[in-house]
Amino acid sequence: MQLINDFVERFASFVWGLPLLILLIGGGLYLLILSRFLPFRYLGHAIQVVLGKYDNANDPGDINHFQALTTALSSTIGMGNIAGVAVAISIGGPGAVFWMWVSAVIGMSTKFFTSSLAVMYRGKDSNGDIQGGPMYFITEGLGKRWKPLAIFFSLCALVGALPVFNVNQLTQAINSILLTPNGVVVSTSTNLIVAAVLVGITAIVILGGISRIGKVASKLVPAMVVLYFVLIICILVIHSDVVPSYFKLIFTDAFAANSYTGDRFLGGLTGGLILLGIRRGAFSNEAGIGMAPMAHGAAKTSEPIREGLVAMLGPAIDTLIVCTLTAMAILVTGVWQTSDANGVSLTATAFNSAIPTYGNYLLLLCIVVFSVSSLFSYSYYGTKCMSFLFGAHNKHYYNYIYILSIVLGATTSLGLIINLIDGFFALMAIPTMLATILLAPKVLKEAKRYFNAMKSKA
Repeated sequence: MQLINDFVERFASFVWGLPLLILLIGGGLYLLILSRFLPFRYLGHAIQVVLGKYDNANDPGDINHFQALTTALSSTIGMGNIAGVAVAISIGGPGAVFWMWVSAVIGMSTKFFTSSLAVMYRGKDSNGDIQGGPMYFITEGLGKRWKPLAIFFSLCALVGALPVFNVNQLTQAINSILLTPNGVVVSTSTNLIVAAVLVGITAIVILGGISRIGKVASKLVPAMVVLYFVLIICILVIHSDVVPSYFKLIFTDAFAANSYTGDRFLGGLTGGLILLGIRRGAFSNEAGIGMAPMAHGAAKTSEPIREGLVAMLGPAIDTLIVCTLTAMAILVTGVWQTSDANGVSLTATAFNSAIPTYGNYLLLLCIVVFSVSSLFSYSYYGTKCMSFLFGAHNKHYYNYIYILSIVLGATTSLGLIINLIDGFFALMAIPTMLATILLAPKVLKEAKRYFNAMKSKA
């Protein structure tokens, strides 16, 4: 098992090297400058679209704009926000949060382009149903000769879409917050019981397809964001005297020799800290990875730019708001310096420190909703890739693999899980970003047409 852990760790470190950093951040900056910061100039319009002003039941697609956004958010607002931020701070200190912000700002532009392309170049599966996502905009936008790149993305996504990280951290949270404090001995048996419950809940929803996933996500995601927001605000109010100093520390620590990290490789290396922040940011908001365009590609719209604007709100909500709230809770309570906990356990320690007795249980409620909603959307992504590779009539087989992976996630170590998913996320980013950069001029041409049409109607 140790050999497997070491191999997967080396694999993740290798693929998350400087070339990928240049592709994700450099490519995102290129898209941002090329568009002259277009996504940020139409934030108000994006919000109007999400609120349903332009919904048309007769447009092609399966779900409305709001459901597409919440389905995408149900996968990004998850354990990456609660556990991923804690991992980043425990390894890289407060400065890692700054680089997560950088990843999010650039990621807003990236998501605008990738999700616009997902609607512009929707393809059809073997059943003749309209589908969207990187594998389709690669083949439809760049041509059939690029299909090997689409196949590569889909193969990597079959692993990247597995819910093992969410399940692993949910199981850890249930064990450390609910079972152990109440005298229950944690064992493989208790982990398997958690896995069995998750399998049952997930199966009921995912077998209903994207329509059911969209409806469930549109109810769960807003509620969980509001609850989490209220809890964090309570913690920040309790520690209001130190909030400004810790917020400032995020900026100063981003460029300083990091004395807080226990990782000898990353400690003191600004380059390593940047890479850590970008890596955790990508894990959280998935910008440039290619997952979210599969959800946005299912939106009911005939206007690609409209859905691109909706998609760009994802990183803002996910990383700039939710991840920042988690980071501040961990920092102001001081547990990042006094606790040996990592992942979700570190966040739980922060909540228990600020809100004794009830804090842990309220966090657990958030964690359950975050994780379970993520399980629904990731299964959809995996079945879409399975359909692309092996035909729509075989896509249901992925659900069996998916359900087995829930058991794997509940019984495997955090280190192995996070490195495995990190590695395949990195591989997915390569075809997604390459195709997006090549097709970016076509998105801008479509954007010019769309906004000119909007002005003429005004």
